[in-house]
Amino acid sequence: MNNLDATKHPVLDVAADGSVTGAPRAILRAEGLAMLVAGVVGYALIGASWPMFAALFLVPDLAFLGYLAGPRAGGWAYNATHSLIGPALLAALSPSLALVWVAHVGFDRALGYGLKYGQFGATHLGRIGRR
Repeated sequence: MNNLDATKHPVLDVAADGSVTGAPRAILRAEGLAMLVAGVVGYALIGASWPMFAALFLVPDLAFLGYLAGPRAGGWAYNATHSLIGPALLAALSPSLALVWVAHVGFDRALGYGLKYGQFGATHLGRIGRR
């Protein structure tokens, strides 16, 4: 069995490729939707610029350029920009930028784009693309 075999573990809600399945996967995606909503509502409450929100919303996806250096570097760059560590650190300096970042991470997670494993397309929320 290779590391991308999608056979489900007989007891846990985890596929053999390391992605979560079943109810935990649905909960993680709902959590992503909640992050998106929280980011957008928080941004609205602080009265920041909506054109700026639109301009910055996809900036974390520039991390995909890391894949030009290979799958390991690309996965690292993507994961660094798609976890909540960066927005948490940025919040003290710029709450508005942090909220845009949280909204983006939530958007991706709600759509099923999880943190990347070594091979492109393999994430903690399952394989991206057609099976």
